Amino acid sequence: MIYTVTLNPSIDFIVRLDNLALGEVNRMTSDDKFAGGKGINVSRILKRLGIANTATGFIGGFTGRFVTDGLDAEGIKTDFVAVDQDTRINVKIKAGEETEINGQGPHITEEQLQALEQILSGLSSDDTVVFAGSAPSNLGNAVYNRLIPVAKKAGAQVACDFEGQTLLDSLAYHPLLVKPNNHELGDIFGVTLTELADIERYAKEILAKGAQNVIISMAGDGALLVTPEASYFAKPIKGQVKNSVGAGDSMVAGFTGQLVETGDVIEAFKWGVACGTATTFSDDLATSEYIKEIYQKVEVEKL
Repeated sequence: MIYTVTLNPSIDFIVRLDNLALGEVNRMTSDDKFAGGKGINVSRILKRLGIANTATGFIGGFTGRFVTDGLDAEGIKTDFVAVDQDTRINVKIKAGEETEINGQGPHITEEQLQALEQILSGLSSDDTVVFAGSAPSNLGNAVYNRLIPVAKKAGAQVACDFEGQTLLDSLAYHPLLVKPNNHELGDIFGVTLTELADIERYAKEILAKGAQNVIISMAGDGALLVTPEASYFAKPIKGQVKNSVGAGDSMVAGFTGQLVETGDVIEAFKWGVACGTATTFSDDLATSEYIKEIYQKVEVEKL
């Protein structure tokens, strides 16, 4: 079973309007509300690939019920720890440029944190856990150094989708996958990365520090997979970019899900690219049908 851990879920409230005028009344042209959070996005894409998974983390209040009701409606199993305060709302304003206003999230108590540890401690070597996204502010991302070892001690594999120091810390636990983009990779090493050869070089450094597989997403310039055996480049696929929210999560879902299902790292990479690209070209997370359509266009070459 694949478990996804979202420590700070949200309702993603997407607002569309022609122009945003500060200090004035603005009227939206359309809006959508989705269950959000990086791990939850991974769960939703896994479900669309037909891969069973369980979403866990912290949830609370009427906003939390919206999230769990949405996941239930999609047939996604949940095992959240209930908290006292409301799950946050993140506002995504699409008016020419995209603007985000993200909520802070609830306060997590020690008892609630221990309840999540109890869930993770019950896993086994048959399980894989995807840890993704930031933690509530009172915990800080250092809490992953407490949670990830619990899953590893239980025998589970872990995949980690973080940035910066949190990503570097996760390498001590030999994650199945880490997936920074080229800018995040550059920030880790204090360099600007634009050339594929340089991106590959620094991705190999992440591999040497403990990761089992490293994917570097490069937006419209394709994606790179570095494994202990070889490096692979996925050529960019042309299309209209509609959605930057959830594309990376979709790639993590496609890769992790297919690798767990098949053990074929190349096929996993192709499905990861297909999922990420399809979401980029969609208003919400990509549908199963569109992912399969994009998969037919994925071209991967060994470097």
